[in-house]
Amino acid sequence: NFQYNIFYDKNTKEIINMLNTDIIANFIGLRNVTIDKIREKTNFIKFYVSTSKSKQFCPCCGKETSRVHDYRKQTVKHSVFRGKQLLLVLNKRRYVCTNCNKRFYEKYSFLPKYYHISNSMFAEIIGRLHHKISLKDIAEEFKVSANTVSRAFKLVSFSNKPKLPTALGIDEFKGNTDGEKYNVILTNLENNKITDILPTRKKSDLISYFMRYSREERNKVKVLVMDMHNNYKEIRWLFPSVEIVVDKYHFVRQVYFALDNVRKRIQKQFSHDKVLHFKHNRYALWKDFKDLKEETKILLLRMLDHNGDLYSAWTFKEWFSEIKNLKDYDEAKSALHNWIVCAENENIPEFKSCITAFKNWFGYILNSFKYNKTNGYTEGMNNNIKVLKRIAYGYRNFSNLRKRILLCFGN
Repeated sequence: NFQYNIFYDKNTKEIINMLNTDIIANFIGLRNVTIDKIREKTNFIKFYVSTSKSKQFCPCCGKETSRVHDYRKQTVKHSVFRGKQLLLVLNKRRYVCTNCNKRFYEKYSFLPKYYHISNSMFAEIIGRLHHKISLKDIAEEFKVSANTVSRAFKLVSFSNKPKLPTALGIDEFKGNTDGEKYNVILTNLENNKITDILPTRKKSDLISYFMRYSREERNKVKVLVMDMHNNYKEIRWLFPSVEIVVDKYHFVRQVYFALDNVRKRIQKQFSHDKVLHFKHNRYALWKDFKDLKEETKILLLRMLDHNGDLYSAWTFKEWFSEIKNLKDYDEAKSALHNWIVCAENENIPEFKSCITAFKNWFGYILNSFKYNKTNGYTEGMNNNIKVLKRIAYGYRNFSNLRKRILLCFGN
């Protein structure tokens, strides 16, 4: 039950509400504080607050004192409510030590020392940093400066040694921080959360990072999902019981890239109009034949009639499309081995790099049929990180980028 004594202040020509209850204090998150009055204007609400006198300890000699020296008013930014800034006009009590004559302010649970912003506002600002929004927009929302938001951001810290998951995803993304072009993202593929962000993908730095963990901690990692980057493969010895899985997207695209390179080579022999025809209808080559419409199938067969290499490359793509959907490990192993042998015998130049990659990563590619794990979440996070960087117009400092990513997407 709210009870107000309303009167008119002749000096400020404002209506002032005098509260007879502490319900409002609890509502705005203040404890052991008395609200003496409330003054509301167009863009702010002022709460005139005070605290009860209590015994304090001198910061110099440690003696107890309750002697008040004087009072001073301080305006504290507390929060934002319905677009209006909540301001606390605090009647700060200053004590004097009877032993050493030291003067000092009373301590407040809701106000950090030397600050004019309450703990509640800092917490709300940090809460907004969990979203993909710039520091400038957060500052405008809370009606503070961008430097204030930066100071709140600096209060956040994360462990430099997070717990390693059972299924670990690893991938690089373009960070451009601290002179390094690529940063590395580690993800927990069990619960789809970011585990950590590393400053570089160099093999020596990766080894240094994981060597901080004990053998027992590294032994908990059972599956390591990656793309076809040698630095990731060469740190396998750090994980005694791990199985490396090549992400399905990264080895499947090798076949489609080879097919498209054949198409580019063939179309160079044609006239300008036919080149445009091949280019605009290239997606018909990529899609599975059974999923095409009848008119598109006719168009595709006409394209394949122009060259034997293009027809052979498309045939291998269709065969591989069936292989990648297999569920049985042994069946996939046999089918993939036959595919590699036949593609190598066909001797299409554009498929040489694809065949070499398949040979080098054969066992790890087959593990994708055994373990139902992909780096889809990790690749999706790379796109979210790109958006986060664009909102901030890029990051130069790696620790700030890592902290913001973990705030938005981490555990």
